[in-house]
Amino acid sequence: MSMSLESLIIVLLIGGIAGWLAGLIMKGRGFGILGNIVVGILGAFVGSWLLGLFGVVIGGGIIGAILNAMIGAIFLLFVISLIKRA
Repeated sequence: MSMSLESLIIVLLIGGIAGWLAGLIMKGRGFGILGNIVVGILGAFVGSWLLGLFGVVIGGGIIGAILNAMIGAIFLLFVISLIKRA
């Protein structure tokens, strides 16, 4: 199973937006543009898992995907900040 160029661009765009928003919300705990894209992409997986644990479903579409990834990215940035302090 391979990812098309269009799908890759969409994933990177959603990850970038989610990571950027999470960095803004977490007040300077972002990692720059590339780091935020990575955090946003990982956040999408973390968000799906985390929201699934609580039975929360965010609407579909691009806005739902961004919100899901942003929630996961915020959680991920929070955990990273806890690890950095220790």
